[in-house]
Amino acid sequence: MTINENAQTPEDLTRLFVERANARDAAGIAALYEPEAVMAYPPGEVTIGRDAIRALWEQVLTKTPRFEPEPPLPTLVSGDIALTATLARDGAGVRAQVVRRQTDGSWLRLLDQPEISPPVLP
Repeated sequence: MTINENAQTPEDLTRLFVERANARDAAGIAALYEPEAVMAYPPGEVTIGRDAIRALWEQVLTKTPRFEPEPPLPTLVSGDIALTATLARDGAGVRAQVVRRQTDGSWLRLLDQPEISPPVLP
């Protein structure tokens, strides 16, 4: 089941991600990414390309509990590029994405850093 709604604003991507993750729709999640998108996940690794992102989410969604919306940080927009971020409810710190406006006006993720933990200072 792939949900076909497109992100009309950068902030829509986070809402659509949560909806599709809770529907266990890996293909729908992957459709939120550009074809050559890069995701820094799993921790310590990089997943490149929409197909690889879909395959990763097919695995993750089999063992992941329900996703909840997270508080957004202000979106930064410069032309067709935006930076979105949320405060992670699971203690992972912050989640950040660079997104790009497409020729049809919708937005897709280009770079995704789902876990940014603050450094431990001495």
